[in-house]
Formats: sequence, C-alpha cells, structure tokens
Amino acid sequence: MQNLTELAPGSSAIVRDLPKQGAAFLRLREMGMLPGTKITFLRAAPLGDPIEIKVRGYNLTLRKSEAGRVLVEPASGPPPEPVQV
Repeated sequence: MQNLTELAPGSSAIVRDLPKQGAAFLRLREMGMLPGTKITFLRAAPLGDPIEIKVRGYNLTLRKSEAGRVLVEPASGPPPEPVQV
C-alpha cells in the first residue's frame, strides 16, 4: 500500500484506510471517500499542493497533508489514459 500523494497522474487506486479522527476524518467521509472507493489521481499543483482526484464521478481537491494520510492500493485493470493539463 502507499499513500495517495505517491500515485502518478492518471493512475487509479482503491482507498484502503483513512484517518481515524480529527477534521480530516469527517471531511473525507462527507466527500464520499470510504474504504473500497475507487479514485483516480488527476493532477497536482505546480508545487505539489493541492492535488486533484476523481472520486464517485466528481473532481475533488485535497491538501497534500490530508491526502498523505489516505492509504490506497493500486487498482488492477488497463493502464491509465494520459491526463492533459
């Protein structure tokens, strides 16, 4: 497993673990990020913070500090399509 910030742009993964308490705990769950949810890493800002992911059909922007606490497992399947920036 790796954290969300370690994914390459365009790659997909399955959420496996989230923070157990604090503001990030509620915020991530309210936005639909639950264990077992498939996400796609879209892009990162020029300095790496924030990052943008696709989750449950919408684009979501997260602070790198929040994304670093989300553990994911790379999704199996066809290779990701390139992301145009």
